[in-house]
Amino acid sequence: MDPISWIISLIQSVSSSIVVQSFLASCIGFVLTVVGALPVLAGSRIGTAAMPYGMGFAAGVMISASFTSLLIPATELGGIVQIFTGFFVGAIAVYSMDRLLPHEHLLKGFEGPEKLKTKLRAAWLLAIAVIIHNIPEGAAVGAAVANSLKDGVVLAIAIGIQNVPEGLAVALPLSTAGKKTGYSMWIAVLSGAVEPIAAALAAAVAYTSRAVLPYLLSFAAGAMIYVVSHEIIPETHAEKREIRATLGLLIGLITMFALDAYYG
Repeated sequence: MDPISWIISLIQSVSSSIVVQSFLASCIGFVLTVVGALPVLAGSRIGTAAMPYGMGFAAGVMISASFTSLLIPATELGGIVQIFTGFFVGAIAVYSMDRLLPHEHLLKGFEGPEKLKTKLRAAWLLAIAVIIHNIPEGAAVGAAVANSLKDGVVLAIAIGIQNVPEGLAVALPLSTAGKKTGYSMWIAVLSGAVEPIAAALAAAVAYTSRAVLPYLLSFAAGAMIYVVSHEIIPETHAEKREIRATLGLLIGLITMFALDAYYG
Protein backbone atom coordinates (compact mmCIF):
# COMPACT_ATOMS: atom_id res chain seq x y z
CA MET A 1 0.00 0.00 0.00
CA ASP A 2 1.42 3.39 -1.00
CA PRO A 3 1.62 6.23 1.57
CA ILE A 4 -1.39 8.18 0.27
CA SER A 5 -3.60 5.08 0.23
CA TRP A 6 -2.43 4.31 3.78
CA ILE A 7 -3.32 7.83 4.96
CA ILE A 8 -6.77 7.57 3.33
CA SER A 9 -7.35 4.20 5.00
CA LEU A 10 -6.22 5.56 8.36
CA ILE A 11 -8.53 8.58 8.15
CA GLN A 12 -11.47 6.37 7.15
CA SER A 13 -10.78 4.06 10.09
CA VAL A 14 -11.03 7.00 12.50
CA SER A 15 -14.31 8.46 11.26
CA SER A 16 -16.77 8.45 8.38
CA SER A 17 -17.71 12.10 9.01
CA ILE A 18 -16.45 14.43 6.26
CA VAL A 19 -15.94 17.13 8.89
CA VAL A 20 -13.62 14.93 10.94
CA GLN A 21 -11.94 13.57 7.82
CA SER A 22 -11.31 17.12 6.57
CA PHE A 23 -9.85 18.11 9.93
CA LEU A 24 -7.53 15.08 9.99
CA ALA A 25 -6.42 15.52 6.37
CA SER A 26 -5.58 19.17 6.94
CA CYS A 27 -3.56 18.27 10.04
CA ILE A 28 -0.89 17.18 7.54
CA GLY A 29 -0.38 20.83 6.66
CA PHE A 30 -0.43 21.84 10.32
CA VAL A 31 2.25 19.30 11.25
CA LEU A 32 4.49 20.29 8.34
CA THR A 33 4.18 23.99 9.23
CA VAL A 34 5.64 23.14 12.63
CA VAL A 35 8.26 20.89 11.00
CA GLY A 36 9.38 23.83 8.88
CA ALA A 37 9.95 25.88 12.01
CA LEU A 38 11.89 23.20 13.91
CA PRO A 39 15.40 23.77 12.46
CA VAL A 40 15.36 27.44 13.42
CA LEU A 41 13.74 26.78 16.77
CA ALA A 42 16.41 24.18 17.51
CA GLY A 43 19.06 26.84 17.07
CA SER A 44 20.02 26.31 13.45
CA ARG A 45 20.72 29.55 11.59
CA ILE A 46 19.21 28.89 8.20
CA GLY A 47 19.78 31.72 5.78
CA THR A 48 17.12 33.35 3.67
CA ALA A 49 18.68 32.16 0.40
CA ALA A 50 16.45 29.08 0.29
CA MET A 51 13.23 30.99 0.98
CA PRO A 52 12.50 32.02 -2.65
CA TYR A 53 12.61 28.37 -3.72
CA GLY A 54 10.22 27.33 -0.95
CA MET A 55 7.76 30.18 -1.42
CA GLY A 56 7.90 29.79 -5.21
CA PHE A 57 7.14 26.10 -4.72
CA ALA A 58 4.16 27.10 -2.57
CA ALA A 59 2.87 29.38 -5.33
CA GLY A 60 3.20 26.60 -7.92
CA VAL A 61 1.30 24.11 -5.75
CA MET A 62 -1.48 26.61 -5.05
CA ILE A 63 -1.91 27.57 -8.72
CA SER A 64 -2.00 23.96 -9.90
CA ALA A 65 -4.27 22.84 -7.05
CA SER A 66 -6.69 25.68 -7.73
CA PHE A 67 -7.41 24.16 -11.14
CA THR A 68 -6.85 20.41 -10.80
CA SER A 69 -8.36 19.92 -7.34
CA LEU A 70 -10.86 22.77 -7.10
CA LEU A 71 -12.05 24.49 -10.29
CA ILE A 72 -12.25 21.39 -12.49
CA PRO A 73 -14.32 19.44 -9.89
CA ALA A 74 -16.43 22.58 -9.41
CA THR A 75 -17.26 22.66 -13.14
CA GLU A 76 -18.37 19.03 -12.93
CA LEU A 77 -20.76 19.84 -10.07
CA GLY A 78 -22.12 23.24 -11.03
CA GLY A 79 -22.50 25.88 -13.71
CA ILE A 80 -20.37 28.80 -14.78
CA VAL A 81 -22.37 31.29 -12.65
CA GLN A 82 -21.66 29.29 -9.49
CA ILE A 83 -17.97 29.04 -10.34
CA PHE A 84 -17.60 32.74 -11.13
CA THR A 85 -19.48 33.70 -7.98
CA GLY A 86 -17.50 31.43 -5.68
CA PHE A 87 -14.16 32.34 -7.28
CA PHE A 88 -14.54 36.09 -6.93
CA VAL A 89 -16.12 35.93 -3.48
CA GLY A 90 -13.09 33.88 -2.37
CA ALA A 91 -10.70 36.49 -3.73
CA ILE A 92 -12.68 39.32 -2.12
CA ALA A 93 -12.71 37.48 1.22
CA VAL A 94 -8.91 37.27 1.31
CA TYR A 95 -8.63 40.88 0.11
CA SER A 96 -10.84 41.92 3.04
CA MET A 97 -8.72 39.99 5.54
CA ASP A 98 -5.61 41.51 3.99
CA ARG A 99 -7.01 45.01 4.47
CA LEU A 100 -8.51 44.53 7.93
CA LEU A 101 -5.92 42.36 9.69
CA PRO A 102 -2.53 43.87 10.52
CA HIS A 103 0.29 41.65 9.27
CA GLU A 104 3.87 41.87 8.10
CA HIS A 105 5.90 40.18 5.36
CA LEU A 106 9.63 39.55 5.35
CA LEU A 107 10.24 41.92 2.42
CA LYS A 108 6.98 43.72 1.60
CA GLY A 109 6.76 44.94 5.15
CA PHE A 110 3.63 45.95 7.03
CA GLU A 111 0.11 45.78 5.57
CA GLY A 112 -3.22 46.53 7.19
CA PRO A 113 -4.51 49.27 9.51
CA GLU A 114 -1.58 51.43 10.59
CA LYS A 115 -3.22 52.25 13.94
CA LEU A 116 -2.92 48.57 14.96
CA LYS A 117 0.73 48.27 13.95
CA THR A 118 2.16 49.38 17.28
CA LYS A 119 -0.32 47.34 19.32
CA LEU A 120 0.92 43.93 18.14
CA ARG A 121 4.36 42.39 18.45
CA ALA A 122 6.29 41.77 15.25
CA ALA A 123 6.04 38.01 15.80
CA TRP A 124 2.26 38.17 15.80
CA LEU A 125 2.23 40.32 12.67
CA LEU A 126 4.28 37.66 10.87
CA ALA A 127 2.05 34.89 12.20
CA ILE A 128 -1.08 36.69 10.97
CA ALA A 129 0.45 36.91 7.49
CA VAL A 130 0.80 33.11 7.44
CA ILE A 131 -2.69 32.68 8.92
CA ILE A 132 -4.14 34.69 6.01
CA HIS A 133 -2.44 32.17 3.69
CA ASN A 134 -3.52 29.14 5.70
CA ILE A 135 -7.23 29.90 5.93
CA PRO A 136 -7.88 29.45 2.17
CA GLU A 137 -5.53 26.44 2.13
CA GLY A 138 -7.51 24.78 4.90
CA ALA A 139 -10.81 25.67 3.21
CA ALA A 140 -9.48 24.15 -0.01
CA VAL A 141 -8.71 20.84 1.72
CA GLY A 142 -12.11 20.80 3.42
CA ALA A 143 -13.92 21.46 0.16
CA ALA A 144 -11.85 18.85 -1.66
CA VAL A 145 -12.48 16.20 1.01
CA ALA A 146 -16.21 16.94 0.87
CA ASN A 147 -16.07 16.09 -2.83
CA SER A 148 -13.54 13.22 -2.66
CA LEU A 149 -11.41 12.04 0.26
CA LYS A 150 -8.67 10.88 -2.10
CA ASP A 151 -8.49 14.28 -3.84
CA GLY A 152 -8.54 16.01 -0.46
CA VAL A 153 -5.66 13.94 0.92
CA VAL A 154 -3.55 14.51 -2.22
CA LEU A 155 -4.21 18.24 -1.94
CA ALA A 156 -3.45 18.20 1.81
CA ILE A 157 -0.09 16.53 1.21
CA ALA A 158 0.87 19.00 -1.52
CA ILE A 159 -0.17 21.94 0.66
CA GLY A 160 1.66 20.37 3.60
CA ILE A 161 4.90 20.22 1.62
CA GLN A 162 4.64 23.90 0.73
CA ASN A 163 3.80 24.73 4.37
CA VAL A 164 7.35 23.84 5.37
CA PRO A 165 8.80 27.12 4.05
CA GLU A 166 5.87 28.99 5.58
CA GLY A 167 6.77 27.57 8.99
CA LEU A 168 10.33 28.69 8.35
CA ALA A 169 9.07 32.15 7.34
CA VAL A 170 7.45 32.51 10.77
CA ALA A 171 10.34 31.11 12.81
CA LEU A 172 13.27 32.74 11.01
CA PRO A 173 12.58 36.34 12.10
CA LEU A 174 11.84 35.12 15.64
CA SER A 175 15.20 33.39 15.75
CA THR A 176 16.96 36.49 14.43
CA ALA A 177 15.26 38.56 17.11
CA GLY A 178 16.49 36.15 19.78
CA LYS A 179 13.09 34.98 20.98
CA LYS A 180 12.86 32.03 23.37
CA THR A 181 12.20 28.62 21.82
CA GLY A 182 8.92 28.08 23.68
CA TYR A 183 7.50 31.42 22.54
CA SER A 184 8.64 30.85 18.95
CA MET A 185 7.12 27.37 18.90
CA TRP A 186 3.80 28.72 20.17
CA ILE A 187 3.65 31.29 17.36
CA ALA A 188 4.50 28.65 14.73
CA VAL A 189 1.92 26.21 16.11
CA LEU A 190 -0.79 28.87 16.19
CA SER A 191 -0.13 29.92 12.60
CA GLY A 192 -0.51 26.32 11.43
CA ALA A 193 -3.44 25.35 13.66
CA VAL A 194 -5.87 27.56 11.75
CA GLU A 195 -5.62 25.27 8.71
CA PRO A 196 -7.45 22.17 10.06
CA ILE A 197 -10.02 24.45 11.71
CA ALA A 198 -10.73 26.14 8.36
CA ALA A 199 -10.91 22.70 6.70
CA ALA A 200 -13.47 21.43 9.20
CA LEU A 201 -15.59 24.57 8.83
CA ALA A 202 -15.54 24.31 5.02
CA ALA A 203 -16.55 20.64 5.18
CA ALA A 204 -19.34 21.48 7.63
CA VAL A 205 -20.71 24.06 5.19
CA ALA A 206 -20.54 21.51 2.35
CA TYR A 207 -22.27 18.95 4.55
CA THR A 208 -25.33 21.15 4.92
CA SER A 209 -26.07 20.95 1.19
CA ARG A 210 -24.37 19.33 -1.78
CA ALA A 211 -25.47 22.33 -3.85
CA VAL A 212 -23.02 24.51 -1.90
CA LEU A 213 -20.00 22.44 -2.97
CA PRO A 214 -19.27 24.07 -6.37
CA TYR A 215 -19.40 27.49 -4.69
CA LEU A 216 -17.09 26.27 -1.94
CA LEU A 217 -14.57 24.68 -4.31
CA SER A 218 -14.36 27.77 -6.49
CA PHE A 219 -14.28 30.00 -3.38
CA ALA A 220 -11.15 28.19 -2.18
CA ALA A 221 -9.59 28.48 -5.66
CA GLY A 222 -10.23 32.21 -5.84
CA ALA A 223 -8.81 32.72 -2.36
CA MET A 224 -5.62 30.80 -3.15
CA ILE A 225 -5.06 32.50 -6.51
CA TYR A 226 -5.43 35.88 -4.80
CA VAL A 227 -2.84 34.91 -2.20
CA VAL A 228 -0.41 33.80 -4.91
CA SER A 229 -0.81 36.98 -6.99
CA HIS A 230 -1.02 39.53 -4.21
CA GLU A 231 1.24 38.04 -1.56
CA ILE A 232 3.61 35.27 -2.63
CA ILE A 233 4.80 36.39 -6.07
CA PRO A 234 5.54 40.02 -5.07
CA GLU A 235 7.36 38.73 -1.97
CA THR A 236 9.49 36.20 -3.85
CA HIS A 237 10.34 38.51 -6.77
CA ALA A 238 11.85 41.21 -4.59
CA GLU A 239 15.60 41.83 -4.35
CA LYS A 240 16.45 39.99 -7.62
CA ARG A 241 15.22 36.62 -6.36
CA GLU A 242 12.84 35.98 -9.26
CA ILE A 243 14.92 33.21 -10.92
CA ARG A 244 14.99 31.09 -7.76
CA ALA A 245 11.31 31.81 -7.09
CA THR A 246 10.32 30.91 -10.66
CA LEU A 247 12.24 27.64 -10.49
CA GLY A 248 10.45 26.80 -7.23
CA LEU A 249 7.11 27.71 -8.79
CA LEU A 250 7.70 25.44 -11.79
CA ILE A 251 8.68 22.53 -9.54
CA GLY A 252 5.66 23.08 -7.28
CA LEU A 253 3.28 23.34 -10.21
CA ILE A 254 4.43 20.13 -11.90
CA THR A 255 4.64 18.28 -8.56
CA MET A 256 0.99 19.03 -7.77
CA PHE A 257 -0.03 18.16 -11.33
CA ALA A 258 1.84 14.85 -11.15
CA LEU A 259 0.27 13.95 -7.81
CA ASP A 260 -3.20 14.73 -9.12
CA ALA A 261 -2.62 12.85 -12.39
CA TYR A 262 -1.23 9.77 -10.61
CA TYR A 263 -3.91 9.56 -7.94
CA GLY A 264 -6.75 11.10 -9.95
